[in-house]
Amino acid sequence: MTYDEYLASIKNAQPSSELSETLRSLWWDKKGEWDTAHAIAQEISTTQGSAVHAYLHREEGVLWNADYWYSRAGRMRPDIPLEEEWQLLVEEMLAS
Repeated sequence: MTYDEYLASIKNAQPSSELSETLRSLWWDKKGEWDTAHAIAQEISTTQGSAVHAYLHREEGVLWNADYWYSRAGRMRPDIPLEEEWQLLVEEMLAS
């Protein structure tokens, strides 16, 4: 799936069952369903799951919690707009 195909799928009522958990979490986030996105992300015990979880807490504005999850992901909190971080995460998850 390409980034553009993923982005176009946001108009659907549900994410594709073929998407990874991280991509499903980011999909729900883009739909404006932060709670659903967070519920998925907090169950993912991978480095990429921690990166998505960190992003969600950054979006929420709870930076101390975001920083904890960035640390678990082996990353620093980026100094870029949230929209850009979302796109970079989606592209990373699609490539893996």
